[in-house]
Amino acid sequence: MRTKAIFPSIVLLVSVLLAACSPATIVSNSAPPQRTLTVSGTGMVYLTPDVAYINIGVHTEKPTATEAVSANNDQTQQVVNTLTDAGVDAKDIRTTNFSIYPNTQYDQQTGKPAGTTYIVDNTVYITVRHLDKLGDLLDATVQAGANSINSIQFDVLDKTSATQQARDAAVKDARSQAQELANAAGVTLGDVQAVSFLENVPSPVFDVYGKGGGGVAAAASSVPINTGQLTLTVNVTMTYEIK
Repeated sequence: MRTKAIFPSIVLLVSVLLAACSPATIVSNSAPPQRTLTVSGTGMVYLTPDVAYINIGVHTEKPTATEAVSANNDQTQQVVNTLTDAGVDAKDIRTTNFSIYPNTQYDQQTGKPAGTTYIVDNTVYITVRHLDKLGDLLDATVQAGANSINSIQFDVLDKTSATQQARDAAVKDARSQAQELANAAGVTLGDVQAVSFLENVPSPVFDVYGKGGGGVAAAASSVPINTGQLTLTVNVTMTYEIK
């Protein structure tokens, strides 16, 4: 009886050993790595500004708050009237700041308060769409009472066409580089595998015009306005298959 019980176990063990010794079959689905070439191209377009943004302010200081506000209101209204008379549309004139605050003077010897005046600032942000009249416009506003012109920002309203031109130029540049590199390396360009781009849209250019009190009117008539140019840049990265 003991011999009969051991025999099936021996047969099973032999079968397991034979299976373990049999040659293994390995299935691989990995493909050879794809060969690629990555290049970067640049396209630039130069733009002439067609619009300017300006902050024009009136700064007033008087012994009382009432006097300061009244004087500032009259002076600011004269500036706004000058702007509209010069052809600036009402929708292109926007108040961006109105503030009133005390200014206390102190005795240099004792350090005690010696008196208080009140300061009023009123600033309007304007859009000028006729740059050929910009110099005359600024001179007129100064004569009307503007005594704080912080800066001029030149810009281009519609950059759509320029952006398209820069993109086309960047792609052409990248394609040309890829072909040159492929020729030098003795390979053939295949299909484009990936494309990415970055647009550097120019920010408005600042041209300081004037700032402050009594000296502005004298300086205004002698300061020329130069718009210069803006540069719109597009960078394109392209990846090609190579064969």
